[in-house]
Amino acid sequence: MQPLTHEMITAALDARGFSYFIDADGDIAGNFQGNLVYFFRLGEHHEMLQVRAMVQHVFGIEDVLRLYEFCNAWNHDRLWPKAYVHVNDDGTVNVIGEVMADWERGVTFEQLDQVLICGVATGCQLADAVAELREDRPTS
Repeated sequence: MQPLTHEMITAALDARGFSYFIDADGDIAGNFQGNLVYFFRLGEHHEMLQVRAMVQHVFGIEDVLRLYEFCNAWNHDRLWPKAYVHVNDDGTVNVIGEVMADWERGVTFEQLDQVLICGVATGCQLADAVAELREDRPTS
């Protein structure tokens, strides 16, 4: 068991052959099937990992109620990722998925790998389900 570090996260991504980048804030992110996935270290000692999948499909403010209903049903029926609606300042709306793990006492490489792949895979599943919402969108 060892403390969670950026180096451990990038090593786990490298071991899977995943492409990623480090943004201007020092956060690790990658593009997975067109969805932006971040790997954040959170908590007082950066001991928590949040895998945050930002679904590529963008909606309008008129879709918020339908997206809330979708996320509630998703969260009721599935463990991962937790899905929620995010309204941007410009009025566009996104669905976000997140998987969290708290490793206050340390983490093994295998545990980290398992949560990373869970976050990426289930985030992409969420994105696929959200894509169906775009296709089923009512026309005005």
